[in-house]
Amino acid sequence: MDLFSYQQDNDPGMRLLADRMRPATLDEYIGQEQIVGPGKLLRRAIEADQVSSILLYGPPGCGKTTLAHIISRHTQGEFVRLNAVDASVKDVREVIEKAQNDKALYGTKTILFLDEVHRFNSSRQDALLPAVEKGTIIFIGATTENPFHYVNGALMSRSTLFQLQPLTREHSLMAMRRALADKERGLGYIALEVSEEALDHIAGMANGDIRRALNALELAALTTPPQEDGTVHVTLEVAEESIRRPTVRADESTQYDVLSAFHKSIRGSSDAALFWFLYAVEKLGMDPMVFLRRLIAASSEDIGLANPQAMVQAVSALEAYRNNGWPEAKLNIAQAILFAVESPKSNAVYTAISKAMNAMEWMKSAEVPLHLRDTHYKGATKLGHEGYKYPHDYPGHYVQQEYLPPELKDRVFYEATEQGNESKIRHNQELRRRQK
Repeated sequence: MDLFSYQQDNDPGMRLLADRMRPATLDEYIGQEQIVGPGKLLRRAIEADQVSSILLYGPPGCGKTTLAHIISRHTQGEFVRLNAVDASVKDVREVIEKAQNDKALYGTKTILFLDEVHRFNSSRQDALLPAVEKGTIIFIGATTENPFHYVNGALMSRSTLFQLQPLTREHSLMAMRRALADKERGLGYIALEVSEEALDHIAGMANGDIRRALNALELAALTTPPQEDGTVHVTLEVAEESIRRPTVRADESTQYDVLSAFHKSIRGSSDAALFWFLYAVEKLGMDPMVFLRRLIAASSEDIGLANPQAMVQAVSALEAYRNNGWPEAKLNIAQAILFAVESPKSNAVYTAISKAMNAMEWMKSAEVPLHLRDTHYKGATKLGHEGYKYPHDYPGHYVQQEYLPPELKDRVFYEATEQGNESKIRHNQELRRRQK
């Protein structure tokens, strides 16, 4: 059964404005020109009723369900919608069984739209796979979460992924103005005057979620008493009461993305690193310890010996947080973050580890050179464990000798850069190499 059609047949007056104004055609669809603009692959497939299995990935309110609704109106086959929150394996198998019968008896296809597919666990996704592989059903999944984290690899490989971008303030304004002008589905039947400040405020607070913007507009219009002339005036003050600041999503994918943004910002922007840290802790409710651990890692991975004090600052901030808690340690952590970002950068430590690990894998096993072996027992010299030169007995407390296994002779892992404190280390490395 096409549940979209069923919903449309119900009393329009009982439906919210966002549902009444849901675009029915691609020409009415707002945004996502990169995938459904004129000439684009998905648009051509929809118009030709040749949609194959697809995944729609994007934030709330960006048009995933609406796009599925438009596809349902273009298909000549059956269109079934399930929500992963309450759908079971039994529900899926019933859809598949009916699809098999319809295809065998009538030659009709079945499109299954699975909303919030990230809520479908692995076993329930596995139940879909054979039917998708055989072409028994055409699968359309919608998710707000990164599908590479939540959708089985086999199902991903058999579906074309389309990433929908967040909608903008302008998109919300367009949707609201369309609703104000539409007398049949929208609010055009009301003598309504909405100030530009009110529209702009709702659009800004909706944060790209058109459904949220339309719901707020409808709430403002229906709860505001009319003037003596019957006109309803929606002012900025009314708009502010009709929409509140949204609760920020803090799902696993978002947390990984914010943490990634924080680490990458440490390499180039004090402002951004500080912002992402505070945003994560204050808005998303993430644990400051997560960012302190990443800061400590970055102190070696991205700064290293170019400024060894970055590690000291990071570990000190960790101790301050353990001792004082949040928000008392906010200043300490911010100081360590800013110190790290403003430090000279070097990834020489990280690179040295990678080179040493590669050499270790290449060698499989390594024999310790005789002159480096333990000599704290009688008979060591008889085994040839001799010849070590004690560096402190030589000028500059350094003497040239082999420390690596013979197979790695002259191999260089750590190459200091010219950044910060490493410039001195590089100078010493060059002096020592000249002694060979």
